[in-house]
Amino acid sequence: MPLSMASTGKANVIRKVGGKEETRKFLENLGFVTGGTVTVVSETGGSLIVNVKDSRVAIGRDMANKIIV
Repeated sequence: MPLSMASTGKANVIRKVGGKEETRKFLENLGFVTGGTVTVVSETGGSLIVNVKDSRVAIGRDMANKIIV
C-alpha cells in the first residue's frame, strides 16, 4: 500500500520507491530507500510528517503515494 494510507504511529518497511528517476533520487536522498523503516508521525492537510533514518521529514501526499510500504 502507499505510505499515504499507512497508520499513524506504526513502523513500516519500505518495499518500493516509484516515480520518475529524479523523484526516486530525491526520495532516496531524504532516506526513503528500499528495506528502510518509515513511521507516519502525523497528517496535516495534504502533507505527512514522517520519521525516516532518525529524522522528521514533511512530504506531500503525491510523494507519499510513490512510496510503497
